[in-house]
Amino acid sequence: MRRKFIISFSAIILLVIFACILVADRLIHRGFSTRDKPSGVEASLAMSMRDVAIPERYKAMKNPVAVTPKAIHEGMAHWADHCATCHANNGSGDTMYGRTMYPKPPDMRQKDTQEMSDGELYYTIKNGVRLSGMPAFGGPGDGDLDSWKLVAFIRHLPSLTQDEELEMEKLNPKSPDERQEEQQEEDFLRGGSSAPQQPHH
Repeated sequence: MRRKFIISFSAIILLVIFACILVADRLIHRGFSTRDKPSGVEASLAMSMRDVAIPERYKAMKNPVAVTPKAIHEGMAHWADHCATCHANNGSGDTMYGRTMYPKPPDMRQKDTQEMSDGELYYTIKNGVRLSGMPAFGGPGDGDLDSWKLVAFIRHLPSLTQDEELEMEKLNPKSPDERQEEQQEEDFLRGGSSAPQQPHH
């Protein structure tokens, strides 16, 4: 019996070592480019680590903010200004930054995110995700109402309307060139003498 256990245990150890060698070999030949799509093993491991990393008490936590149109709208404005650069206004993650991150931001409209509890979403916003591009936002503690309003807005993402997306575009951070172009357009529409100039890049 002891001999069988030793043989089985040794076989498992050899399989693990062999798997590690294969992964290391693949990484050496593929490199560490953020352009690559994570393998199924990497994605599964990342999801497992994320689940383990969130303290148990957050998994049952409910949003203390009443989910009203006003709260969703405030969360939407916060999202447009702070989150959309990587996550996109609609939560798809399809942005210049999002497309080149590794791992890429998840599509927040899909079940992997929508099935997280309110507390898990809140914890992720407040504490970020290590070894990813997701930073920690806001101060410590569980009473950050702005972050709870973001949770309410994340729940709203699957039903985001086109009008809401257009409103968010006006709230997105602008570069100096984009601000200048908008100002020129406004001046022109108010009767200015020249059409807006396209910014030089």
